[in-house]
Amino acid sequence: MQEVQVKSMEEGNLTIALCGELHSVNAEEFLNVVLSSYENAPCDVTFDCQELDFLDSTALGTFVKIFKKLKADGKKLRLVHLQAKLKKLFVICSLDTIMEIA
Repeated sequence: MQEVQVKSMEEGNLTIALCGELHSVNAEEFLNVVLSSYENAPCDVTFDCQELDFLDSTALGTFVKIFKKLKADGKKLRLVHLQAKLKKLFVICSLDTIMEIA
């Protein structure tokens, strides 16, 4: 999946780069790629969103699913380099209160 690329796995952190668009068409594949990478070596997950241009409510729901899985395992989810327009979606939905957004 070209929108989701595992960048690195080091020091107990899995970094995944997101680019382009995440929406209802590719959200399930996004979830599967992330969870399969995570389950190989469970650790904190950082999403580098520098090249992410768009996401819809289905993608937001997918982030919540990933967050719940990580939280159940005692791990953290972090989003970095979110564009202001995308960060606003997380804030409107109060997801910034449960997820680390830098």
